[in-house]
Amino acid sequence: MQFTTVDSLSGVEAAAWDDLLARCGGNVFLSHAWLSALEATGAVGRRSGWQPFHLLAREAGRLVGALPLYLKHHSYGEYVFDWAWADAYRRHGLDYYPKLVAAVPFTPCPGPRLLALCDEVAEPLIEAALALARELGVSSLHVLFPTREEAARWAAHGLLERQGVQFHWQNRTPSPFRDFDDLLAAMSHDKRKKIRQDRRYVAEAGVRFRVLRGAEITAADWAFFFSCYENTYRAHLSTPYLNVAFFEQIGERCHNAPVLFIGERDGAPICASLTIASGRTLYGRYWGALETVRSLHFEACYYQPIAWAIAQGFTRFEGGAQGIHKLARGLLPVATHSAHWIADARFASAIDEFCARERIGVAHTIDELEEANPFKTAPSAAA
Repeated sequence: MQFTTVDSLSGVEAAAWDDLLARCGGNVFLSHAWLSALEATGAVGRRSGWQPFHLLAREAGRLVGALPLYLKHHSYGEYVFDWAWADAYRRHGLDYYPKLVAAVPFTPCPGPRLLALCDEVAEPLIEAALALARELGVSSLHVLFPTREEAARWAAHGLLERQGVQFHWQNRTPSPFRDFDDLLAAMSHDKRKKIRQDRRYVAEAGVRFRVLRGAEITAADWAFFFSCYENTYRAHLSTPYLNVAFFEQIGERCHNAPVLFIGERDGAPICASLTIASGRTLYGRYWGALETVRSLHFEACYYQPIAWAIAQGFTRFEGGAQGIHKLARGLLPVATHSAHWIADARFASAIDEFCARERIGVAHTIDELEEANPFKTAPSAAA
């Protein structure tokens, strides 16, 4: 088995990469098309501080394993926050950057990170990643939002385990919700009343939604969505990570993955919410509005996507990073995972203690949040 690194996916055969991904459960965010679009449109690269450093494993020239890796010079766009670790390094006169990150840039969506034909490839791939980190002399290697099972695999190789909390909606089994009203009927009176009130505010404001998927999304729709997306960042005095060219590319290359909800009043668009479909999961990603309408954010980002997901037979809706307000909208707390290798033994020991305390805190937080479960019969939180 031979290991190499590449600074772009442009020279890696898309079919071979996506075949590995399919064997690991599939996830559009790890697809060759998605990651290549990030590179081709300049969202990642040396100038952005996300330098591609993808690790490949080949046998007899055949791609048998891969790990999407980036050399990072900051901690933006990761959603697993290590700014305090970087500051501790700085105060001790040490450099925390550059570091290596195995992740999907700007995307806090759990899924596979190790793409391998079998365990006999995955294990050497982990060791090769650690060897690369040592060879480069980086401060650390971080694997962000892997599955729980994969996080345990990295931990078996000495990486520190860390947990966080997200909020996901999951359709019930064995009797799935038939529609949004059926979902509301399963919720407590107070939560049901609040959601109906939210939706009434939007309806009384005259806002109606249309849903576009894949090829149905035109260049004009992408341009409008981007204006909303950009406006959200401006409102928070920040700069967007992505550009309109990236969204146009995923619209062309990721087939039916993009699902766009556009809110209109009197025939004029005023807001947009982008979700991404992968398998039977719908992922909430970005939204923005050009006008202020009471409860419009909840309608565009949660109620419309969940109603659509139920109608289309999706089993899960992931609401993205953070947001305790999602609990009252039917999204339940779940634990997310990450794994971290720290080169400096002194810092590794301190960070290990921090992560252990944090995991206890996450468990307590999930327990407390479950007490505020909006459903009459509380489903179990996912791990």
